[in-house]
Amino acid sequence: MTKISATIITLNEEANIGQCLASLDFADEIVVVDSGSTDRTAEICRAHDRVRFVEHPWLGFGKQKNLAASLAANDWVFNIDSDERVTPRLQESILAADTGKIACFKVARENYFGERWIRRCGWYPDYNMRLYDRTRCAFSERQVHEALVCQGEVGILTGNLVHRTYSGIADYLKRMDRYSSLAAQELVQAGKRPGVAQLFYKPAFTFFKMYVLRLGFLEGYTGFILSKLYSHYTFYKYSKAIELNRAAKGEHD
Repeated sequence: MTKISATIITLNEEANIGQCLASLDFADEIVVVDSGSTDRTAEICRAHDRVRFVEHPWLGFGKQKNLAASLAANDWVFNIDSDERVTPRLQESILAADTGKIACFKVARENYFGERWIRRCGWYPDYNMRLYDRTRCAFSERQVHEALVCQGEVGILTGNLVHRTYSGIADYLKRMDRYSSLAAQELVQAGKRPGVAQLFYKPAFTFFKMYVLRLGFLEGYTGFILSKLYSHYTFYKYSKAIELNRAAKGEHD
């Protein structure tokens, strides 16, 4: 049986990390890389007999996950976020995975908004590549929305990865400011120069895509709220990118 290391990056995750660790009983070891938690995250992790807890300054999502993989004892790595849990069916699928010819496996995420599992709006199955051979795969080193890049065949695991995405509207809004800023920085670094016109049609299309094309209207009130929140995220991302580009050119109103 292939030995597997689970990897997690953390920052003040005392509310989530305990349940996450409890779902990783299948792993031969768990590597947690923490970027300066001031709550009980370290205490909870160090109380777990298979956790190797490492503190390291924040490098960005992709780089931090690659660092965690480099510290693992095994080449096969299962990456998981603190607000995720491995279901029993997924655990069985991971242990039964044929790692001979496959470089990485993707898994469906069961995303929640509050206590509701969102099956539409593009939130399910939301496949993510999570079980991978670190000798053939690595995370892209983006600031946000990092993805696993693999050299080889991709398999699919059965069972879902439960993701407690947002506890509610306030939680989404709190994180939206940070994520939209990081996304704006990436746009600018990639040489993108969005204009004012994009502030009109990009958010509108985001709402239309989630609420209509991806059947968000079937989620009722929650589907409408999510589609509006994501359209606002799109607006902030592009408006911040415009602001950064204007500042770089010394433009003022």
